[in-house]
Amino acid sequence: MDTIKQPQRVDTGVAGLNDILSGGLPAGQMYLLEGTPGTGKTTLAMQFIIQGVKSGEKSLYVTLSESKLELQASARSHGWDADNLPIAEFIPEEASLSPEQQYTVFHPSEVELAATVQKLTELIEQVKPDRLVIDSLSELRLLAADTMRYRRQLLALKQFFAGRDTTVVLLDDQTAEGSDMQLQSIAHGVLRLDKVQRTYGVTRRQIEIVKLRGTAYREGFHDYTIKTGGIRIYPRLIAGEHGDDFYEERVKSGLPELDTMFGGGICRGSSTLLIGPTGAGKSTVALQYACAATARGDRAIVYAFDEVLRIAQDRATALGLDVRRHIRDGNLAMSQVDPAELSPGEFIWQIRSDVEERDTRVVVIDSLNGFLNSMPGERDLILQMHELLAYLSQKGVVTFIIMTQHGLVGEMQTEIDVSYLADTVVLLRYFENEGEIRQVISVLKQRVGRHERTLREFSMKDDSGLAIGEPLRTFRGVLTGVPNLIGRND
Repeated sequence: MDTIKQPQRVDTGVAGLNDILSGGLPAGQMYLLEGTPGTGKTTLAMQFIIQGVKSGEKSLYVTLSESKLELQASARSHGWDADNLPIAEFIPEEASLSPEQQYTVFHPSEVELAATVQKLTELIEQVKPDRLVIDSLSELRLLAADTMRYRRQLLALKQFFAGRDTTVVLLDDQTAEGSDMQLQSIAHGVLRLDKVQRTYGVTRRQIEIVKLRGTAYREGFHDYTIKTGGIRIYPRLIAGEHGDDFYEERVKSGLPELDTMFGGGICRGSSTLLIGPTGAGKSTVALQYACAATARGDRAIVYAFDEVLRIAQDRATALGLDVRRHIRDGNLAMSQVDPAELSPGEFIWQIRSDVEERDTRVVVIDSLNGFLNSMPGERDLILQMHELLAYLSQKGVVTFIIMTQHGLVGEMQTEIDVSYLADTVVLLRYFENEGEIRQVISVLKQRVGRHERTLREFSMKDDSGLAIGEPLRTFRGVLTGVPNLIGRND
């Protein structure tokens, strides 16, 4: 039986982009990289050329807009060896510093489009590059008398590259009026870089593969950042692509009464939602499980959105949880997350790295309210959380998600309902008894195995830590905040 021959892939120099493209760009084709100014087109194109140089391929970066010195300065800012970048600079002749420049020197705006394309093809014939970047098409567009002529010249340029085994990346800054769909139809593949404006915090950036002929790729939007060292792309998580065999067991908390409420412990590979008003003890319960995991030799990590790490560690230490020692031993990590600075894709990528590279077994997200603030919409949050929880489940990770409800007693509300996503739901509440404010914990839902359906009082005291009491069988209406005494235990 004949098998379809897969095209050779070209390493783009960006690991996340290679992942999205199922290994890289199909070799010997023409691609369009488009995006508004500031999206990182030049940075990505330079990484593409630098990877070609590292691989021993003939590479060429043709710049029609920025000078060679500007590109070299940009490369140095990322820590790259700018002197070895093969840059062909098209600048005005009077700006040339010496006649011994490596490539032909001319100014595109002083000649017709056809002459410019001819000069470009002569240069390419001379170098015969395996990889080529042309930055940018806006200069060529300005030389064309009309769109029809511009399109004909681009078709001629594409025909010129046919059969030459050159992988070409054309940059377009989208400064022309309207969407240039004609240009997209000519290219073998189209990659679009976008900036997502926000009223507060850093600008979010996303990449989308608009089209890629004849090969599979990961569709949708993927977050990326521009940092020292270049562009870093965080591919959208697809839980179905990940899965490990793990030993199914009940994970203990170190508190027998709490384990009893879960029918002997929480199942490995499950997610638990801790929900309740602020200060009810949600974070403390999650930290109890994290510290118990470190005592067993497992690694745990806490992602804190809402609380400063120093305060969280002081509070845990006061309750008898020696988190600082566990952190020094390397079994526990606590990471401060700023939703104004970190994109959801980058945050999920951090979790994946912790799980896959450091064998983390317990993950605490404190809280989902903070994660919600980093998302563009509620629907996106549900989809992201669904994939993340499914991924962690398949990896055998015990996940705790904390969500704060509005209000303190009586009727409670949440910004978004995600309770159906979690395998286990734990409800924490305040209630009044004999002039005191007390706390109660209950397990509302557990998908695997039997669980206790009682309400238990619990307390958080300095040094003695978290204590779980006996079931509250003599009260009615505890969850309303103002219970009625219906009897006394003998």
